[in-house]
Amino acid sequence: MSPFAPIDPILEKGYNVRLLADDFEGLINAWTARSEKFRSTANSSLNCQYDEGEKNKLDLFRSGKPNAPLYVFVHGGYWQGGDKAFYSFIAEPFVKSGIDVAIIGYQLCPESSMTGIVNQIRTALIWLWKNSREYAISKDRINISGHSAGGHITGMVLATDWQQISSDLPKNLVKTGIPISGLYQLEPLRKTSIAEALGLDDAETMALSPHFLEPITTAPILVILGEAETPAFHWQTDQFIEKWKLNEALVEYHSEPGADHFEVIERLAREDTQIFDRIKRWIL
Repeated sequence: MSPFAPIDPILEKGYNVRLLADDFEGLINAWTARSEKFRSTANSSLNCQYDEGEKNKLDLFRSGKPNAPLYVFVHGGYWQGGDKAFYSFIAEPFVKSGIDVAIIGYQLCPESSMTGIVNQIRTALIWLWKNSREYAISKDRINISGHSAGGHITGMVLATDWQQISSDLPKNLVKTGIPISGLYQLEPLRKTSIAEALGLDDAETMALSPHFLEPITTAPILVILGEAETPAFHWQTDQFIEKWKLNEALVEYHSEPGADHFEVIERLAREDTQIFDRIKRWIL
């Protein structure tokens, strides 16, 4: 299939969820303001350079608890938008609960390929593991999570053979995986406007679809989806869980009641929600 297939209006509606948001720009502005406020007082190390690219930086937020677990979050934006600076606010309830947080930035499409993005996140995780002592974080309690495109990347991380990258890395570099509203089969996206910046060919579409890969890690996986997500996202999640359970992965599922694609992020940043409580208990 050509990377520029005709747009399917049903798939466009199912996957281009920004079209369903009442005021997406206003939402991002609100998240940015909340994040700036949190960063102004947080115990943090900001813009840690984990690779050479301009956006290859991560932000660390510490709870102050010795040997705290580390919740690593990868933002969404269909691999072509978004910025780590929008999402600092989600770290606040985690650090209050004794969990350190890392939020990873990455070079976006089309400047980077999707294969390049996945490798950037792998590099960031290796950097966290190797620099844990300097930054006072635990390398033995790394948990990978992400939303939307970040959920896809989380799936790719769970299918990573770390010892093939470097023999000194542990097989289970990440201890748990928590994909949120993820995309696990990329083929349907090639018939949407999202695909134009991604440049996916047939081979990359298959190689970067976690659904078709096997979990290399034995880490338990908590798959999360908002109850009010589109049927396309429900299909993605259902198919992924079914396939990875066949591969003997330890998978559990949480449906966040009444939450759509963006509300699930709002609730992630609140201590009084089911999604936050489930993730906190999963990590701790």
